[in-house]
Amino acid sequence: MSLDPLITVEHVSKKYCRSLERSMLYGMQDIVHDVFSLNGTNGYLRKNEFWAVDDVSFDVKAGECVAVLGPNGAGKSTLLKIISGIVPPDKGKISLRGRVGALIELGAGFHPLLSGRENIYINGSILGIKKKEIDLLFDEIVAFAELEESINTPVKFYSSGMYLRLGFAIAAHLKPEILLIDEVLAVGDVAFRLKCFNHVNSLAKRGVAIILISHNLNDVSRVCHRGLVLQKGKLLTAGHLADSILSYESISHPILDSNMASRSSPVRLKAVQTLGHQGQEKKAFHSGEDVVVEISYDSHLTAGDSVFIIKLASVELGEFLSFTNRVMRQPIPIVEGGGSVRVRLRKLPLLAGNYSIQVHLYDAAAETFWDRAVPACTFDILEPLPEVWGEFHLLRVDHEWILDQGSVGSIESRPES
Repeated sequence: MSLDPLITVEHVSKKYCRSLERSMLYGMQDIVHDVFSLNGTNGYLRKNEFWAVDDVSFDVKAGECVAVLGPNGAGKSTLLKIISGIVPPDKGKISLRGRVGALIELGAGFHPLLSGRENIYINGSILGIKKKEIDLLFDEIVAFAELEESINTPVKFYSSGMYLRLGFAIAAHLKPEILLIDEVLAVGDVAFRLKCFNHVNSLAKRGVAIILISHNLNDVSRVCHRGLVLQKGKLLTAGHLADSILSYESISHPILDSNMASRSSPVRLKAVQTLGHQGQEKKAFHSGEDVVVEISYDSHLTAGDSVFIIKLASVELGEFLSFTNRVMRQPIPIVEGGGSVRVRLRKLPLLAGNYSIQVHLYDAAAETFWDRAVPACTFDILEPLPEVWGEFHLLRVDHEWILDQGSVGSIESRPES
């Protein structure tokens, strides 16, 4: 597999105008500049203009799947449209080596009056694929999209889910070397999304370079190797996926609420980290493994008891699990000068994904709030892609199936979500 990047983005910028009237005026001015080869205005901002993408550079090699993360309005979709050639950059250069499959907007590239069958052939022709090649792939595309009964229906009668299934099946099966996927996969149901991510994994193994935009960090963690974080058009972070997710969460969720504990609180959270079974710092675990959370604090007082609340959260569900020493009737004294507390979460039954830890700290005697960190830190659960559609959520629960009398008895099942 070649080490040369299939996607190279070099100092790319794109600006837009917030005023419709000025946008039309600037468009006319830009046309005049182009016709008469005058000095352009691409290098600076005019009134009401802003950089939607601002001096972004990165590359994606064959077999890599890169996540683009960032809050709404960060420039993610604009960047993908520039890479796919839908909109031109105002500055910078895009280099692509290979056929591009793109799923950027639901129904984009479909003619509403034509059937699904006809749209498959039109899309293939646009990508430069011969009819004989499309013939060989046609049944596979239709089966993947689960549209056998509707493939001859005009697509204007398709639901959003049917649009998604057909669009992804076309983009992913017509032999792309580069695949660009925007947030549209969120429209699909759980079973189809899992099928999509399994297919994305298989494409990456075959050497396809993939860029994926998604707010669903569990989905991203299943398929992506690296992450890019955009904020107000600028590239904030580029690197390992776990580091990129932490950076994304830090701009999406403030570490401390401004209306909560003040800097004058007598007990302050200092640091929170996850540890392995030997006490070493660890950020990635396997499903069912023990996770130790170490909480360090500073204190200007001594207290006989305190309440620590640990909450686990994901982007999709928010807070979904909590632990506290109060339920366990375990007093935790606070030491003047500071100290640390560890809690072992035994055999944590989470499936693959990225999770954040929140910590809340209270004075048990006075029942007053001291401090909180939201999020305090993040960790990853590493798990191979599930082989069955049921394992697509967060928790893995041991169970068994009890059959009716006269059947073979009971069947013990592997853990499932």
